[in-house]
Amino acid sequence: MSTDVAFLGLGNMGLPMALNLVRAGFSVSGHDLVPANVERFVAGGGKTETDSMKAVAAAEVAITMLPASRHVESAYLGDNGILANAKTGTLLIDCSTIAPDAARRVAAAAVERGLTMIDAPVSGGTAGAAAATLTFMVGGPADGLSKARPYLEKMGKAIFHAGDRGAGQTVKMCNNMLLGIQMIGTCEAIRLGIANGIDAKLLSEIIGKSSGRNWALEVYNPCPGVMPNAPASRGYGGGFGVDLMLKDLGLAVENALSTNSSVPMGSLARSLYDLHSKGGAGALDFSSIFKMLGAPDK
Repeated sequence: MSTDVAFLGLGNMGLPMALNLVRAGFSVSGHDLVPANVERFVAGGGKTETDSMKAVAAAEVAITMLPASRHVESAYLGDNGILANAKTGTLLIDCSTIAPDAARRVAAAAVERGLTMIDAPVSGGTAGAAAATLTFMVGGPADGLSKARPYLEKMGKAIFHAGDRGAGQTVKMCNNMLLGIQMIGTCEAIRLGIANGIDAKLLSEIIGKSSGRNWALEVYNPCPGVMPNAPASRGYGGGFGVDLMLKDLGLAVENALSTNSSVPMGSLARSLYDLHSKGGAGALDFSSIFKMLGAPDK
């Protein structure tokens, strides 16, 4: 049976993205190594195959949302991977956040097999994934993006063509480095206010109308109780994990070394998130660095 989309990776971001495609009327076969994620996808109206590569072989489009470069390279380049199973004409869309060089390697291998591939990492967090308001940063051929638009438009509200293969990953790398720096600065500012007797919610509201306003403060506030729907107000569960932020900051630092770029704040942010992860917080949302930075007890 033909399938519109084979979606591999139904984690905190991939699951709501795949479900939005289902709601848009596409036939989507969802796959993940965690059975509970697949169960939630099927409960939401999706379908699945016992063999994910069988789904890839039947699909018009294969979309991946995986944790890191090694997972993407294994999924696409393995002996029984996506490139080995995708039929001629299949469009490949990788929404993972990986190293630009890894994206270029996988895309080059896809081209050798006569397949069109774009790298399309996203920004907007789990809330944006659920609401289909993600921003897509796309690298690859313009015709590939044209073919991908009907799918991307059902998962996001802003789609940018950043350039050739790997360019989407480069933009995402820069974005997430800045996000990590912003989150730490936001945590420090709120902590300082609390230490001086200022209510965190009031402080956040005032800064949100002032020159210090930023996404972490206004959409993803790291202080528990300020925003009911933010991970901070639910024990820092779900969301974007500390270890994922650490991985992304590592990509930025490694790229800076290879391009002789200076990223002192990015390097410091990476060191702080590394310390936070080693303290046992790797699976918590990245805004939990608020805890590590010593938020005073109330």
